[in-house]
Order: sequence, then structure tokens, then C-alpha cells
Amino acid sequence: MTPSAIVKYLDQYVIGQEEAKKILAVAVYSHYKKLGRERKEHIGNEHIELAKSNVLLIGPTGTGKTLLCETLARALKVPFVTADATSLAQTEYVNEELDAILQRLLEKAGGDVARAQCGIIFIDEVDKLKAISGQARGSSGESVQHALLKIMEGAPVRLRGGQYIDTTHILFICGGAFVGLGSILARTHAFGFISATGGDDQRILDRLNARVKPTDLFEFGLIPEFAGRLPIIASFGELDKEMLVRIMTVPRNALYRQFVEILRGEGVELTVEPAVFEQIADLAIEYKVGARSLRGIFEEMLTPALYVVPDDKRIARVVIASLFEPPRYLSAEGVPLHEA
Repeated sequence: MTPSAIVKYLDQYVIGQEEAKKILAVAVYSHYKKLGRERKEHIGNEHIELAKSNVLLIGPTGTGKTLLCETLARALKVPFVTADATSLAQTEYVNEELDAILQRLLEKAGGDVARAQCGIIFIDEVDKLKAISGQARGSSGESVQHALLKIMEGAPVRLRGGQYIDTTHILFICGGAFVGLGSILARTHAFGFISATGGDDQRILDRLNARVKPTDLFEFGLIPEFAGRLPIIASFGELDKEMLVRIMTVPRNALYRQFVEILRGEGVELTVEPAVFEQIADLAIEYKVGARSLRGIFEEMLTPALYVVPDDKRIARVVIASLFEPPRYLSAEGVPLHEA
């Protein structure tokens, strides 16, 4: 798949984050293109080793980092696993946990080692691996960074079953909210003195000022070796109200479509008025966890209907007119069923 084809596929499932989609699409396209080229040159006895470019995703929680990676792996039809950096930092046996991640990748590949070696591993919350303020830099978080270096760069790893998996061509994508990085960027970026008269010049300045440099990551608390293995950086923006509404309604697997299908299975039509989606979006913004809270709000809103519908065969339609009012139940003839 070309980068544009990858982005087109991602657009069906992930709302917004257009720049991040493009960066990630180009990164994975280049990664697998390099892999294919290496194989051809190896067959032709003219082997040229091409360096791997892992990816770092930076953005607030609930903005679509994990969803984007999962969807990407599905588009490319490659094995994909997620891991939590916080869990790695809390264990005394980091190497065993890393082996377990590779074991899961092998299982996702159906036991096919060659296929697993071309998979994707997403490590979330890597920002939690920074040294804690007031403590020595050799804390558990930094030790996990060191432990990750070997497999991210590429090395043969022996798994519990005796099999070996080479991580050289496994693409590592790391993600994190990096709270506080914005203040570092504001202090260290100084491109405003460049003359910017036209709109294109201003856009270039904006990109320069938004770009995260390796030195910014060092100051945040990542060790230079770890940050150096994540040369491609994509930033995710906050989700606004309009984007949250679109997330609930537009994607192929949107929340609204899922619940419409659930009630259709009961022979009931579900209608949610447009104003309700805006009310849910407002509430989600208050919760400050991005799109993560949408499903919970949706579930709570529809629980009364999901409770009564299976027992009352008179109900043909459920209408939600407000997040703060109970559902309305209608018969096949459109008659309100107040007692439902």
C-alpha cells in the first residue's frame, strides 16, 4: 500500500490527526519498502543494510494513538501487539516481560517466526519511563529504556519455547502524552525571528515551532540512546467538540453504528438526535480523557433501553432526544409506549 492508500484506509476508522496519519503512513511504507529491498539485494548477493526508523507518537490521552496503530496493522495485515511501559517499569524482571511481548507477537503470527519478524509492536506510555523528579536518573524507568534499546535496534532473542526471533525488522512504535513537553518546546524553540510574510512561510514557522527535537526529549527525561532509536516523531492534537461528534458517528465502526446494530438485532430501530452527540462531546471534554470516555457515556445513556427492549416485543423504535432525559419507546405504528 502506498502512503496515500494507507491514509485513505485510516480515514475510514480514525477521525482527525491528518498530519500524524501522513507521517505514520510514510514511515511504515518506507519501513516495509526497505525490508523488501534488503531481501532482493540479499538474494542478488549484494546485501546493503538499511537502518530501521522506529516511530514516536506524542499527544494527549484519548486522541487516537493506539487506535491508529491497530488500524494500521490491520491495513497492512501484519502481526501487532501492544505493551504498557508503565507495567514494564513496575516489574523486577524486565527482560522476561520483553520476551513475553515477543512471544505474544509470535502467537499473533500463528507461530510463523518469519511473519512475526515483520510485525509491529506498540509500546504505550513511554513518557512514564522518565526519571522521577528528585530521584537519581538510574531509576526503574530509565532501566527499562536501557532494556528496550537492544530489541528496538535489532537482535536475536531466545523465547521460552527455545525459538529465536530476530527483532531487526520489527517496527517499534512508542506513544505517550508527554505532559510538560509543551513548556520545554516553548522555551527551546526560537524560530520566530525568521521573516514570515506569506501564508506558506508562516506554516513553515508553525511546523518548526511544533517540531520535537531530540534535545527536547533528553530534557524531558529520555536517555539519548532511547530517543535516538525513535527518529520519526508524530504529534497528535487535542480533540475538539466537532471531532468527538464525528468520532461517534462517521467511522465504519462508530459507536452509534455499533449500538444501532445491537438494537437491530432485537428488531428495534435506534434514533439518537444530533443534539445528543453534542451533549456527549461536551461531557467528554469535561472528563479530559479525549475519546476514551465516549463509550462509557453511550453505554450509560442506552442502558435503560437495553434493559427493557428484550422483554417488550411491542417496542419497534427507541428515540434518544436528550442525554438528560429517558429514552422514548414507540410501537410499530409510532404510538408512544409510556409504560415500557
